Amino acid sequence: MTPPPALPKSRQRLILAALMVCSLLIWLENTVLSTTLETLADPARGLGADPGELQWATGAYTLAFATLMFTAGALGDRFGHRTVFLGGLVIFAGSSLWAAYASGVGQLIVARAVMGVGSALITPAMMAILMWTFTGPARAAAIGIFSTSAGVGMAAGPVLAGFLLDHFWWGSVFLINVPVAALALVGLAVLVPNFRSPTPRPLDPAGMLLSISGLVALAYGLIRAGQVAAWSRTDVWGPIVVGVVLLAVFVLVELRVKVPSFDPRLLAHRTFGGGNVALGLLLFGVAAITFYNAFYLQGALGFSPMKAGLANVPTAVGALVAAPLASRLVRRLSLRPVAVPALAVAALTMGGYGFLGLHTPLVWIEILLLVQGLAIGMVIGPVTAALLSNLPLEQAGAGSAVTNTVRQTGSVIGIAVGGTIMSIVYRRAIEPSLEGAPGPVRDQARVSAEQARHVATAVDRPTLARAADDAFIHAMHVGAGWIAGSALLGAAVLLITLPAVGKKKDPAPDPDGEEARDSVRID
Repeated sequence: MTPPPALPKSRQRLILAALMVCSLLIWLENTVLSTTLETLADPARGLGADPGELQWATGAYTLAFATLMFTAGALGDRFGHRTVFLGGLVIFAGSSLWAAYASGVGQLIVARAVMGVGSALITPAMMAILMWTFTGPARAAAIGIFSTSAGVGMAAGPVLAGFLLDHFWWGSVFLINVPVAALALVGLAVLVPNFRSPTPRPLDPAGMLLSISGLVALAYGLIRAGQVAAWSRTDVWGPIVVGVVLLAVFVLVELRVKVPSFDPRLLAHRTFGGGNVALGLLLFGVAAITFYNAFYLQGALGFSPMKAGLANVPTAVGALVAAPLASRLVRRLSLRPVAVPALAVAALTMGGYGFLGLHTPLVWIEILLLVQGLAIGMVIGPVTAALLSNLPLEQAGAGSAVTNTVRQTGSVIGIAVGGTIMSIVYRRAIEPSLEGAPGPVRDQARVSAEQARHVATAVDRPTLARAADDAFIHAMHVGAGWIAGSALLGAAVLLITLPAVGKKKDPAPDPDGEEARDSVRID
């Protein structure tokens, strides 16, 4: 087969710019919602969503993203990566418009799930197009430039959301996606060839259905526990058991498939399996503590959305600074002495939320967030790179699918568990302050601190608002301890599974050689 012709450099640069716009769009979507949660919980300015509904609004996107991403790669092989990419952008833009004008929390949750479907179609196609557009040293440079979009999105997302919420209604944080997606759609349609593989991977509908069903059931049970403040009810433990069983069947099915979209066998490798468990536990903690952070800054401390967005910038700055620093340290010291202490520090910063209160100076909060960003940035990039580089070249795609799925699954479970701990502890802590209050006031105040503040203002009971703040702070302290423990467990797993000294490896063969270039087709 004739290798695809090299694209002109000017066209390569334009393709890279279009891909960076799309990557920025995905990262913005991953960060803007955290700044919007407090507004969505407000009955006057938002939708009056309770904590369980907000957990679903956050987790539905991540759940769809996690379970469909490995299937999307196979679709790109079969129908062309540009075709799948464009389809994903259309779905993402349409569901963003739906989310912006959602009339209720249920509509918002469904729209967010559809947005996750769009993101799942976009992400693998984006990386495939990048890999086939650039070759040799230009590829490494392009990947380096492309990766900066993640940091920019992490830093800009909360600030952009804060600006929009201060000046417009809550739906504007979703509406802003539409013109950006339209611009990217035109650029991709005009610039990008339709790369596809002549030997497409088989689709895996059984695996996709089992993984989605299992994660939905598991998340439902965990979130339901927070809504009813009990674990013994059938509608709590039943879905959890069903979810675990379905996920176990999913693993068994994937073990029997000749070419699985998610290969569990890779997790049996000590370093690869242990590293993914550690990353999953870290992302579990990050998702949960970010959920707490949104309500702490805007709810308990009373920050405006813009001020809360600016307050979160140190986390993104820390991650941006730490990533290249960690790469240099790993080359000098090996991975284990860099990643293990960094993950332990990240866990301690999550536990540090247990010492924050209603009167904590902002400077201490900013220092905590900066250190947290530095620590997280020194773990995720180096560990992910090491895990994938340790696999044979022919398993790199399967390994990437496993790693991405584990990370996103950790985020889904983190939101579910972290939010449920917060809801249960808050409800128990607020109960003594509700004695003598009218029934409707008690019912609304039990839902969340946001609902309690709203009803306290309506019935002129400032003591109830203060009690809600205290109950939320107590719930955050309890949750922070559990979250820190999970991240520390991840550090222990890394310590046990990573080799003590990094081994020098022969350079990996250049995938741009004749064989690799022959394995793609362009329409």
